[in-house]
Amino acid sequence: MPKGSNTPVPATALRVDVGWRSGPGVPDADASALLLVGGKVRSDADFVFYNQPAHSSGAVRHEGKRDAGGRVTDTLLVDLARVEPSIETVIVAASADGGTFGQVPDLSVEVRDAARGTVAARFDSTGATTETAFVLGEFYRRQGAWKFRAVGQGYSSGLEGLATDYGITVDEPQRAAPAPVAPPVTVAPPPARPAGPPPAAPPAAPVRLTKVTLTKASPSVSLTKQGGTSGALRVNLNWQVRKQFSGWSSKFGRPVALHADLDLDLCALYELADGSKGVVQALGNAFGALHRPPFIHLDGDDRTGAVESGENLTVNLDHKDAFRRILVFVTIYEGARSFADLHATVTLSPQHGAPVDFSLDECTLPSPVCALALITNTGGDLVVRREARYLVPERGVSPQRTVDHAYGWGMNWTPGRK
Repeated sequence: MPKGSNTPVPATALRVDVGWRSGPGVPDADASALLLVGGKVRSDADFVFYNQPAHSSGAVRHEGKRDAGGRVTDTLLVDLARVEPSIETVIVAASADGGTFGQVPDLSVEVRDAARGTVAARFDSTGATTETAFVLGEFYRRQGAWKFRAVGQGYSSGLEGLATDYGITVDEPQRAAPAPVAPPVTVAPPPARPAGPPPAAPPAAPVRLTKVTLTKASPSVSLTKQGGTSGALRVNLNWQVRKQFSGWSSKFGRPVALHADLDLDLCALYELADGSKGVVQALGNAFGALHRPPFIHLDGDDRTGAVESGENLTVNLDHKDAFRRILVFVTIYEGARSFADLHATVTLSPQHGAPVDFSLDECTLPSPVCALALITNTGGDLVVRREARYLVPERGVSPQRTVDHAYGWGMNWTPGRK
């Protein structure tokens, strides 16, 4: 599509891929969506992005990134049939993280029918220079039907400027108070005034745009320095299948089955400050507990891999002093024998402080288990380290025992089932 053109799109579930070509010196980018009435959001809840991944109506959901052969896509799922009647426009935007779009090659937005996979629209955005955010396209209603327009409007003020332009309240960094220029002067208090109406309720918390992405070059972050040392820490694993197979593949010289009922299990090994150790996992119904040891709880089993569902566990950081270390890992329970054809993203969202996310490297081993992240408590400093380490069990050895041996947990294991 040329810039400014439009085309009809089906009012069904659509997959919107914001894509670009990765490489040395190429900054990361993030897709987002804004649901507008009269050109503005109704509230901050109408902004869907990495820190607020789903709209309350279910019409828009941020699915996350995947990298296939150097082509990165950040995906939004847009179900136009579920867009509220008052919403006139759904904006599709992108923001650059750590650079400008002049450094991002082959930027595009592609709209597909989520069920059929057919392409409904595609716009290749070219000519970017110093822009740090772009409105790539928009869905809009016209005579009872939906259309998609290629926009290509750039911003030099990043995601914050773009969001603010559409009415979002952004949480700005705290600024240091200026030093006083003179000693304080004691002033008599003003005369008492008649009691008036109660003060207005404080406004809703502004949207936080900050995030931390862990990489091989920068694999760890201190939650303590980020302010994330209390409340609930939510760990989410979501995944997508790179390829669909109807039969068998000969990767690694042996068959690798990949079925529609793929089932990944998020797990956690823990070691508490008192020396006690254990595992939180679906096998054996060892779901843990949030308000008593081990202060880690696993949600119900999920097979979709979606961001809002996926596999989730919660760590109660109000008891951070009880932890010595926590290893979060994932196993394939059924549906595949290796992570080779899967793409997964891990997001750790503390109740306070910036969320931490990272993608797994492409798997080149016949591995059914991957160590994801190690959380350690050293002198009260909680540190998250990206592991993204694929392991290959020896014959007859379970994935759990394999992880235990690799990280020196020293537990005794017995067979379990869901």
